[in-house]
Amino acid sequence: MHVFYTPDIAVSNELPEEEAGHCLRVLRLGMGDEVMLTDGKGCFYKAVISAATNKRCQVKILETIPQEPFWKGHLHLALAPTKNMDRIEWLAEKATEIGFDELSFLNCRFSERKVIKTERVEKIVVSAVKQSLKARKPVVNEMTDFMKFMERDFPGQKFIAHCYEGEKPLLKDVLVPGEDALVLIGPEGDFSPEEVARAEEKGFRAVSLGKSRLRTESAARVAVHTRSVINGCPCMSWDSRRSCRKYLPAMTASLRMSGIVSWPSRKDRNIW
Repeated sequence: MHVFYTPDIAVSNELPEEEAGHCLRVLRLGMGDEVMLTDGKGCFYKAVISAATNKRCQVKILETIPQEPFWKGHLHLALAPTKNMDRIEWLAEKATEIGFDELSFLNCRFSERKVIKTERVEKIVVSAVKQSLKARKPVVNEMTDFMKFMERDFPGQKFIAHCYEGEKPLLKDVLVPGEDALVLIGPEGDFSPEEVARAEEKGFRAVSLGKSRLRTESAARVAVHTRSVINGCPCMSWDSRRSCRKYLPAMTASLRMSGIVSWPSRKDRNIW
């Protein structure tokens, strides 16, 4: 069953224009066809198309299916975008599939990109939410100057990953499962010494992501994946389910009962 992103479904029974176009013109669904919706706020909705024109699609809700959070705590990733936006778009997709809660873009002293269009990133995140069968969409924030970002108060643990010398424990050794966490990832030229000093003044702890020097998008994905492993992997793809079977029942039981996810084939069950 196809999943459509409908953030206003609680107050409107009409699909957004772009989702309606995909539903009617690409998938060629029509009146009476069942669809699955997500509001990106924690719920799936089993619905049936009640009215359809060339550009508009209305639905009737048949069932509301709340989805329990896959992890505890709020993971906020803040990074300086790369010059090549393809790499940031790749990160947004993969981080969403793995699981995180918020993405912020930082304008740092050594940033190669000073302007970013978040609309494109939003679309990629929405697509990844639907593909990975998550009912919660990560928040995507506009770019903010690093020093201005530091003026905000953040709950939970706060980390900064940089390449300067000094004592830096591995992120996996200091993350507390279930707690809110904010991780800062710098540009290709790293944070400036002044930015690192300012972050430490604001209570950020310097951490290492391993012995290798990583690109910005790779470092960000390592941070998200590390948090995912610490909290219990919420992966949704079939390949990932083979390696994290214990999390599958809680994540997909209600979806299967409603027809969003079919039961695995005999071949897949044998792999387990």
